[in-house]
Amino acid sequence: MQKYDFFVIGAGSGGVRSARLAASFGAKVAIVEDHYLGGTCVNVGCVPKKLYTYASHFNYDFEDSRAYGWTVHPPTFEWSTLRDNKQTEIKRLNSIYRSILENAGVEILTGQASLLDAHTVVVEGMNYQAEKILIATGGWPFIPEFPGSEFAITSNEIFDLERFPESILIVGGGYIAVEFAGVFAGLGAQTTLSYRSESLLRQFDKDLREKFTVELSRHVDVLLNSEIVEISENDSGLRKVRYADGSEAYYDCVLYATGRKPRTDNLGLENTLVTLDSRGFIEINEDFQTKEPSIYALGDVIGRVALTPVALAEGMNLARNLFAEKSARVDYSNIATAVFSHPNLATVGLTEEAALDEGIQIDVYESDFKHLKHTVSGREERTYMKIIVEKSSNRVLGMHMMGADAGEIIQGFAAAMKCGITKVQLDSTIGIHPTAAEEFVTMRTKRS
Repeated sequence: MQKYDFFVIGAGSGGVRSARLAASFGAKVAIVEDHYLGGTCVNVGCVPKKLYTYASHFNYDFEDSRAYGWTVHPPTFEWSTLRDNKQTEIKRLNSIYRSILENAGVEILTGQASLLDAHTVVVEGMNYQAEKILIATGGWPFIPEFPGSEFAITSNEIFDLERFPESILIVGGGYIAVEFAGVFAGLGAQTTLSYRSESLLRQFDKDLREKFTVELSRHVDVLLNSEIVEISENDSGLRKVRYADGSEAYYDCVLYATGRKPRTDNLGLENTLVTLDSRGFIEINEDFQTKEPSIYALGDVIGRVALTPVALAEGMNLARNLFAEKSARVDYSNIATAVFSHPNLATVGLTEEAALDEGIQIDVYESDFKHLKHTVSGREERTYMKIIVEKSSNRVLGMHMMGADAGEIIQGFAAAMKCGITKVQLDSTIGIHPTAAEEFVTMRTKRS
């Protein structure tokens, strides 16, 4: 029986980083994956989604260019070219992940892994023994069961459709739903977004999400407080969707982006002391250790912060703590995040609502303006920025943005917030002109 110091189940961002780093510290490491190297982010998440977002923005760029003197013949879009070029890029990234692991000395196994006991993993009928085991299996898209739910697809399948849909219904109100709504609207599909609640992106600042809904509605038919009760298929292959209010509509494709569940099925957790919380996530302590002392878990499967950079940080932290010098625990405060929708959203720190809920007295600064580019293009799109400041200390508690390159802009300010930047220090920063980003360091008007 093969024996290892560290056996990693799941070759996504967190698992690969932890395995590679542990091997660099001298541990004998194996990693097993039953789908694809790189996990969700590389294969059916962040990377292909961002590529498709780039593709969708060309549509608007062609339109905007006319006001700048360009003559653009009616552009045409070919789905198969985008899809196939995306597949080529993902294969390239898969090979890079394999090389990274192999060069680090990590043994790569393929197949479904199951725990036989606290130190034994079974893969394709072979037993492997390990002093320590890491579960980094991530999450999986979830479609609720209802009549005709089998006619809907998830974000796993949407990237590789055989043909481009002329019309698409996207169900959900989170990151994935609004991002794909922007993508397909930009690529030319008649796009509808249905969400059962009254507000999209509920984890974001209220003002930000309200203004975003207005902007998204310029391109997408947004249906709030809307619920689907049945989907059927007609003779032409169209999806007939019946809503709770009795209305009906037909679409070429129905995408459900209603959340993800942790991938813990068939892992053999029942053969160990590993426990799950009420939502199905693996329970761990502050050092990523489960109730089975030899087994650890991190990334989306633990349900803390479902972001690739967070899984990377967790993977590095665990490897260092287990096989090298002890390191500080992962700091989950002021984690910046972006939604690659149209327009982009990005945020770091507390929302106004969260600050008030914590009883903090705050000042709120905000700016709503038309981007310089669109003063000429004529596009009605708005840019919105907001700063949350603690009155007593003048410390910046939150920064929020909707507009072009929001993710790129907020990333820099996230570093400043990690260092405890105050509003006075923001105000003393000389901006780069003319940019949208300078608005964050020239914002002087408090909201009354």
